Amino acid sequence: MVAKELTELTSTAVIRGLAALAHETRLTLFHQLVRHGPGGESAGELARGLNIPPQTLSFHLKEMTHAGLLCPRREGRYVYYAVDFDYASRLVAYLSDSCCVDDGPDPGNGGLAP
Repeated sequence: MVAKELTELTSTAVIRGLAALAHETRLTLFHQLVRHGPGGESAGELARGLNIPPQTLSFHLKEMTHAGLLCPRREGRYVYYAVDFDYASRLVAYLSDSCCVDDGPDPGNGGLAP
């Protein structure tokens, strides 16, 4: 069911994605992983680089993965995490297309928002 929600970007999936980013540690992790691009980074390197205890990191990575923001992959005994850039782009597009369309500046009001 989660995969269908993520594909269709229901309001529940959008809320889940945004909620996963609504924490300082997870936002920092997301930023770090965006900078590493589609190859991502290993959990161990993330923990060392951001000085996050492994148990704490594991919890946050799980939350972000369940929200659809990250794609884990195993290489040998290491797990790498990468941002799902397609999903992240669709999440941002959902916000700008669905939420902000009616709240844009009113040209008849000097360009000010209503």
